[in-house]
This record gives sequence, C-alpha cells and structure tokens, in this order.
Amino acid sequence: MIMKKLLFLLSSAPVLASLAFADGPSPASLGALEFGPEGVLFAADPKGAAVYALELGDGGAAKPGTKIEKLGEKIAALLGAKADQISINDLAIDPQSSAAYLSVSRGLGPQALPVLVKVVGDEFSVVDLDKVKSSRLPLSNAPEDKETGEGRRRKNKRLESITDLAWLDGRLAIAGLSNEEFASTLRVTNYPFTGAVGTTSLEIFHGAHGKEETHSPIRTFMPMDVGGEPNIIASYTCTPLVCIPLSKLQPDSKVKGRTVAELGNRNRPLDMISYEKGGERFILMANSARGVMKVSTKDIATIDAITQRVAGETAGLSYETLDAWDGVIHLAKVDDGHAAIIRAGDAGQSLEQVALP
Repeated sequence: MIMKKLLFLLSSAPVLASLAFADGPSPASLGALEFGPEGVLFAADPKGAAVYALELGDGGAAKPGTKIEKLGEKIAALLGAKADQISINDLAIDPQSSAAYLSVSRGLGPQALPVLVKVVGDEFSVVDLDKVKSSRLPLSNAPEDKETGEGRRRKNKRLESITDLAWLDGRLAIAGLSNEEFASTLRVTNYPFTGAVGTTSLEIFHGAHGKEETHSPIRTFMPMDVGGEPNIIASYTCTPLVCIPLSKLQPDSKVKGRTVAELGNRNRPLDMISYEKGGERFILMANSARGVMKVSTKDIATIDAITQRVAGETAGLSYETLDAWDGVIHLAKVDDGHAAIIRAGDAGQSLEQVALP
C-alpha cells in the first residue's frame, strides 16, 4: 500500500521515491529516533510495530550554531507539500558528524507518508533509503492496529507500540505498549538484531493520580547511573519521573519503578537528555504544557520513593522551568555543552543549537 501511494506522488515530488527500502518493506510510519554505534540510526515504526536499523555511515560535520527559521516550510518545499501537511515526529543528532535527522510525516492522518530528512548546516535532503544498508526488527506482541473509543477518547493503541528508543551500551531499549495484561512495556534487544527481544512489563506509582499504573506507556526515557548503578530514567503522561535499574530488565518479568518526582499534571513529556555542569548532573525535559524543566539529580539515589497521592502539583526532586527555552518541542544532545532544539513560535518552527544551561 505504501508503494502504491509513493508511485502516485512521484510526478509532483520525485524525491519521495527514496522512501522505499531496497531489501524489504517500507515503514508504515516513522517516530522515535536514536543513534547507536558507528553511525547506526534506529528508527521506530509504531504503526508497523517494528524498528529499523539504518547504517548511515555519515560524513561531514554540521555547522555549529546554525539557526534555521520556518523549518516546516523548508521541509514542505523539499517534499512538494504545504507546511500544514508536515509533522516533525522526532529529532536525533549524529554524534559523529553533528548532522540533524528528523522523522517526518508528509500528509495527515493514517495516509501520511514517512520521510527521514537530514539537515547539515542549512541544507536539507531526504535520506535515500535505497542506498542505506538496513535491518528490521518486528515486535510480536504489539497492540492490534485498530481504533477504539469515541470522540476525544478515540485512539489507536498500535500507534503507541513504540513511544521512545534508547541505546544502552550495546543494547537497544524500546518503550511502548504491548498486548499483554501489563501493557506498559520495555523491550530490550541486542544489535545486530537476532530476532530475540526481552520484554519487561512495567508498573509505577503515579502520585498525581494516587494509584499504581500498568497501562500508561513511557513517553521519554534515557540511561543514567544512579548511585553507581545503571538505571533508566523514564517519564510518563502527567509527569511522574521514575528510576528503573537496568539489572531488573529481565525477559518476561514484571518490574515496579521507583517514582522520584511528580512534575505536574495535565502535561506530556516530549524529550529528555542529561548533562553535567559544575560537578552536578541535570536532566533537561521538554514538555507539552510545562515548558523545559531543568531537574537536579543530586538526591536521586537517596530520595524517598513517592508512594502516596501528591497533595500539591509537584513533589520529589527539585527543578526549575527555563523561561528562555519557551516553545521547545524536541531536544537532542549535541555534545557536553550544547543541545539541538526545535522550537515552536508565532512565526513557525525553528531548528537551532543552544548552550546547555
């Protein structure tokens, strides 16, 4: 079906022919992006319930500090579309070249086409996947691809089969939903892909909701040492922040995370990175409704877990909201001192590199 749509669009946008994979099916969607070893970009296909590993072998360095205004309009022009038909789903920075990669949807709704866009300096290009060596990892226990509910509650859980990706020193972690009773899931696999995927079901205590939860997926997460032990730091809708030791991520197990902060209701975390400054490690988290938070981790190993309903809006680890980072919807670490951000404003979206605060 994807190939038929591509052929239909060739006359108006020949560049879209590069979406096809030479050695397998095209992705039904492109969502979360994560760089692994030696120029390998992992790309989530939540609608197709699969992850692709793209061996980019990138070259050439991006120009530091370049700011690109009207990002959506420039991508739309590249793809032969209108700006309101373009959605940017994620941003990743190649640690070798500092080039930016964007997972993009061209069009609206279930008929939207997935596109991978590369940005070097102020130059845009569509990644020609015909020329990229790739491998595909299907997920066997993804939710069924169908819409349920009515009105504002109408949703397709398949689109949350993969919500975020993280590279964990030799393994790829895949967050999202499964079709199991404990739907919130972390899947862990080796790379190169062997087909073996370890699935861990997750449970957390949500302080703002005052209850245990097993059906809300991780929205964004990353690896970080906590008290000398490798952990995953994960955040969920309505913004609980949770620590999960990597040692507990065993196949076919159920794990309860330790909730170390509640950072505000009616909010969805969008992206998360960590960095060190002045001898202290911080978490930066972009949010849908609460700006960019700079969270201190100095007490993360010793703070009491949140196990009771939180009376106020926030509790646990301390944080500040960065007013100067208003409008940030995607962020990715460039190096120890800089981040790349996509910011939404009255004049549209922009892509820029900024100093870490």
